[in-house]
Amino acid sequence: MIIRDYCPEDFPRVVELWKETGIYSEQRADTATSILHCNKRGGKFLILEDPLAGSLNGTIWMTYDGRRVHLHHFTIRPCIQGKGWGKTLARESLKAALEYGCPVKLEVHRDNQRAIRLYKKLGFKQFQDYHVYLNTNPAATLRS
Repeated sequence: MIIRDYCPEDFPRVVELWKETGIYSEQRADTATSILHCNKRGGKFLILEDPLAGSLNGTIWMTYDGRRVHLHHFTIRPCIQGKGWGKTLARESLKAALEYGCPVKLEVHRDNQRAIRLYKKLGFKQFQDYHVYLNTNPAATLRS
């Protein structure tokens, strides 16, 4: 297994993995264009790949807003979960985040206990009683 930077040719396999793991959503702007725009603004997108099998097995997307790094779209193919690859990919993203010199934030579903255990092992702490809100169509809001 290797960890490498995303390239645009990866996108169809990325979407396949995201759909398999249930994190894909067109409403969240999960597009090849959004990845490129984020990366041009200082983000980074890492791929976990088995080059011998030709399989893309994990992703983690880091965006930077000037004061913190946000980890998004962190997923590992189900058939290799529990074998340490998630921890390896997460640690690699934390190494990359060191370049920014700021805190790292992520969001996780409260019922994803496996991920929560991993994040706690990696030093993440729950941030207060925080709720996340998302407006996927601000134009419609402004028209009403």
